[in-house]
Amino acid sequence: MAKKNYENLAKQIVKNIGGVDNVSDLTHCVTRLRFKLKDNSKADKDIIKKLSGVLSVVEGNGQFQVVIGNAVTDVYDTVVSLYPIKHDGGNPITEEKPTGSALTRAFNIMSAIVNPIVIALAGAGMIKALLVILTTTLGIIDTSGSTYKILSAAGNSVFYFLPLFLAYSSAKVFKCNPFISLAIVSALMEPKFTGLMQAPGDVTTFLGIPVVLMSYSGTLVPAILSILVYSKLEKLLKKFIPKSIELFALSFAALLIMVPLTIIVIGPVGVYLANGVGNAVNFFSVKSGVLTGVVVGGGWTFLVLLGIHWGVVPIMINNIATYGFDYIRPMVAAATFASAGAAFGVFLKSKNKENKTFALSATVPALLGGVTEPIIYGLSVKFKKPFIAQIIGGAIAGGFIGGMHTKAIVYVFPALTTLPAFIGETFVYYIIGICLAFFGTAALTYFLGFEEEAGEDKVGTSDVDEKIKERE
Repeated sequence: MAKKNYENLAKQIVKNIGGVDNVSDLTHCVTRLRFKLKDNSKADKDIIKKLSGVLSVVEGNGQFQVVIGNAVTDVYDTVVSLYPIKHDGGNPITEEKPTGSALTRAFNIMSAIVNPIVIALAGAGMIKALLVILTTTLGIIDTSGSTYKILSAAGNSVFYFLPLFLAYSSAKVFKCNPFISLAIVSALMEPKFTGLMQAPGDVTTFLGIPVVLMSYSGTLVPAILSILVYSKLEKLLKKFIPKSIELFALSFAALLIMVPLTIIVIGPVGVYLANGVGNAVNFFSVKSGVLTGVVVGGGWTFLVLLGIHWGVVPIMINNIATYGFDYIRPMVAAATFASAGAAFGVFLKSKNKENKTFALSATVPALLGGVTEPIIYGLSVKFKKPFIAQIIGGAIAGGFIGGMHTKAIVYVFPALTTLPAFIGETFVYYIIGICLAFFGTAALTYFLGFEEEAGEDKVGTSDVDEKIKERE
């Protein structure tokens, strides 16, 4: 899409969500613009859905989500360059009363914290997976050599220093100073502090208070919890610290209070909490892998539809950081490849040239990059039966993958390009599972068929004003 078309699309989206004054803030993920609107009733979903360049509109998770697809970053950048909308890359967003249920708000918070980090995690994960091939499979790199150690540093960087990434991201979400936040969490990884521990669970003291020592590299929850607490403390401190000395007094008081509090209370509680969730998930995966796989493989698409699937990502990352593997990611792959299979089935069955072209173009990024929203909104939901097929195909393949206790060794998007992330003793089951998901769903989509005339035609952004006039 040309730059001019991005501008036209951006203008039409903003106009039809009720204008700039109706937007509280804007973020984006891999495929969606995520608006928080003051009044959702002012937005015209029907018009926005029909815009060329828009796949769908989803209202959920406390957000008005416009599904764009692979061009979402370009459209997002265009929107924030054209309008004075508060966004995640700009000034801190004003405090507003929380909306939605507690669960919805929790998913929103986790999504906002984790989303910006996923791109770095995925790239680092691919380097770690590549090293597995170069050392274990092919044996062309010596693990004691400098080449391996340099590449290993590139792959381990994000995972080892993950608490620092989370500290910065959490500070942006909780609206507190990001650099003081980094300083607080950095204390957990400072060499003199980590040198106090010979093994996790060792006990030392601070002013006579017992301190349970933990390893915090690669953890998620301690950093997020500590910055959540600090965000409350910062507001309190600013009420009492004069502006004239805030430059040094705020960070002095914050570090003096938060570092001991995090080391004594928040850190250990966070580790135990994260491990408890991970142990529960892994317990169900081991004890009833088939059932867990059916639920994840068949149900993941519904989480994607609601836009809350990112809220589950921290569990996967924590599993890999804590145990060195994760059971959930392979089950998610069943849903991803089932979506690709549904698109391929539409490509084989469709007699409409435009639908065939779109189906094939949507299959490729799903297979190579794990991006499925264009398929879900552009084909599956539109034609109904492909959606049923991918749910069935994902559930069957997920049940198989879960039943064989298939593991991922690093966090990546499930795709053909990320196969090395699943190499290990269960790799063959992963290959069988994703083939079952793709080819099984494609066949089911083909034989179930669909009514092509059920879909609505898209309109160009230049035609939208005319459509609005017709309605009025």
